[in-house]
Amino acid sequence: MNLVTIAWKSIRQRALASSLTALSVALGVTLMVTVLVMHGVIFKTFNQPATGYDLIVGAKGSSLQLVLNTIFHLGKPVENIPYLYYKDLKANPRIEAAIPLALGDTTQQGGFRIMGTIPEFFGVEYMPGKKYGVYKGGRYISKPFDAVIGASVARENNWDIGSTFKPVHGVDDGSGDAHVHDEEFTVVGVLGRTGTPNDKGVFVHLDGFYMIEGHEKPADEAAAKAAALAKMKGEAVPAATGHDESEHGDDGHGDDAHDDHGHGDDAHSDEPHDAHAGHHHHNHGPIPDEQKEVTAVLIRTKSPIVTPQLQGFINDQPEAQAVSPIQQISMLFSTFIDNVQLMLLVLITMIILVSGVGIFVSIYNSMSDRKREIAIMRALGARRGSVFAIILAESILLCVGGGILGVLLGHGLVFAAAPYVEAKSGIVMNPWAFEWFELILIPALVVLASLVGMVPGMTAYRTDVAKALSN
Repeated sequence: MNLVTIAWKSIRQRALASSLTALSVALGVTLMVTVLVMHGVIFKTFNQPATGYDLIVGAKGSSLQLVLNTIFHLGKPVENIPYLYYKDLKANPRIEAAIPLALGDTTQQGGFRIMGTIPEFFGVEYMPGKKYGVYKGGRYISKPFDAVIGASVARENNWDIGSTFKPVHGVDDGSGDAHVHDEEFTVVGVLGRTGTPNDKGVFVHLDGFYMIEGHEKPADEAAAKAAALAKMKGEAVPAATGHDESEHGDDGHGDDAHDDHGHGDDAHSDEPHDAHAGHHHHNHGPIPDEQKEVTAVLIRTKSPIVTPQLQGFINDQPEAQAVSPIQQISMLFSTFIDNVQLMLLVLITMIILVSGVGIFVSIYNSMSDRKREIAIMRALGARRGSVFAIILAESILLCVGGGILGVLLGHGLVFAAAPYVEAKSGIVMNPWAFEWFELILIPALVVLASLVGMVPGMTAYRTDVAKALSN
């Protein structure tokens, strides 16, 4: 019979006390594994989508809010910037792609964020080396009232190609007070799962977004805003045109080439209304570009070298701000999330240490009852070192056993929480994703067990055989 078998039999003799001490270690490790895995998943989720774009351009204000709202669909939409400013960005020779996003509506079913954009949105990699794809039979947006939905939207709303919906202005809180627009969009494509917040997004054609009643900025407000910006820049105040640029031969859409569908960004703005059978929208002509706004513009520059130069140039102007999504997320993690994680890990480490003390108390208190047992072992020929090793093995078995159970419980907890987290936030969690810190958990527990088993082991080592047998 080897020493580990003897140690295991001793643990079984004190099954209740041994189970409780091992369970305390398991709970501490469970908390630690859960925190580590969830932190890793959140970090990867928040960093991967951000790498698709070099800059995000939006209204002046909170840089972090702009990133969270635009990329991760969190919080209320920020202020808008003029559509004409987006066109200027698109014409900038340093910019490879400029993708506009217009926010403000949600779906009546599920409350998913609706984003007006252009077909080029789906041609930009959402992560390095990964592009969007639609399920067989679907296509990307090409007509004003087309919509493409994320995988989570399709699953939770039970929507498919051909499904129709009407946008809700703002966020429908379930009170019934939210305004439902008359315009109706048709799903023409369902995106494959990306593991990003865009799985919970609804993407409609920017042309159709502007056709929704109330989405155009009143002419007087647009003129006042343009005048204010011109004054801030020291330029001449522009005269209000009150008409569409298309009357002068420039419809403002020729430079917005689409993907392989071959449609311009606003190519359908002046189509007859009856060309969209089944769709209802307000009966007016094309909206002048001066009355259009976008919430943000996603930028990919032609070279990383020009990115900081372009960012500085935009930030020096009064119209908008340019932020680096990766920098903002890194700042968020370093300022808040990493500190919270550190505090949690310190607290959990203390819990595990207390569990180690519990193991020490459990074994040490059992020594008085085991002195005769140890004396008999010594009388039968067991050496002092062997007795010491048996006590140490008990401590290690309790710690390591509790640790392994804790790792399994931790990943099981993440596995159970994954569907709920995905439903609420769109974050796809892999419960079996291991963090490097987990690799040192078991060795650390072995060290802890060796330390807490040292004193009881020395007590067993010094047991007086004659005295213990006489008692």
